[in-house]
Amino acid sequence: MADKQLREVTCTCCPTGCTLVVELVAPGEAVYVSGAGCARGKSYGPAELTHPERVVTTTVCVPGVAEPLSVRTSAPVPKGVMAYVVAAAKAAGEGCSAPIALGDVIVANVCDTGVDVIATRAVG
Repeated sequence: MADKQLREVTCTCCPTGCTLVVELVAPGEAVYVSGAGCARGKSYGPAELTHPERVVTTTVCVPGVAEPLSVRTSAPVPKGVMAYVVAAAKAAGEGCSAPIALGDVIVANVCDTGVDVIATRAVG
C-alpha cells in the first residue's frame, strides 16, 4: 500500500486561518483529516486541493464615469479561469452606461461558469 499523501492547507473561510490537514486518496480525490475550527473548513480543505475556486473582485471603467466601478462574481469560479473572468468584466464595463445600481449584472454567466459579475456599488 502506498504512503499517505498528506497536505497542509490554510483555510480562508474566515479570518482564523486554520491549518487543515487533507489526505490525497486518489487523483482528484481528497478527504479532510484534521485542523478545522468549523464545518466550512472541513469541506474547504478537500475542495481546495481538488477543485480550487475563488470569488473574483476587480474594477471596470464605465464610459462617462470618472471613478472605476467595483465589481465581483456572485459566487466562486474555478481558479483557472480567474484571468478570463477579469478580462470579460473589463470588456463588458466598456459597454455599460450609467446609471448602474448596486447588484446590477455586468456580465451574465461569465466564461460559461454559471456565475454573474455584479456591481458592488452604484454609479451615475
